[in-house]
Amino acid sequence: TSVLSITHRGTGVFLSLATLLLVYWLAALAAGPATYATAQAFFGSWFGQLILLACTFSLFYHLCNGVRHLFWDMGVGFELPTAYRSGYAVVVVSIVMTLIAWLIPLASGG
Repeated sequence: TSVLSITHRGTGVFLSLATLLLVYWLAALAAGPATYATAQAFFGSWFGQLILLACTFSLFYHLCNGVRHLFWDMGVGFELPTAYRSGYAVVVVSIVMTLIAWLIPLASGG
């Protein structure tokens, strides 16, 4: 559970830094077609796609683990077996949600 808690903090920091990429993309969009094409080329590259995949997983992980923490704030799920099960559930659901978020656009040709 401590690793998941530390990862929760790490994904929060990563998502905060990743908002700079959103600002870059929006600024490129506002700057014109040539600048936007450069930004799209970056996000379309293997490295850009890897960053976007990491952002997607981080978002879903942070969301799922945040819900887990909300239950803990209500006093639910502190028993060790329950804490372990919920921890595994957070990781599995985060991976599944990431795969769904990436596979649906790919399946539709996007």
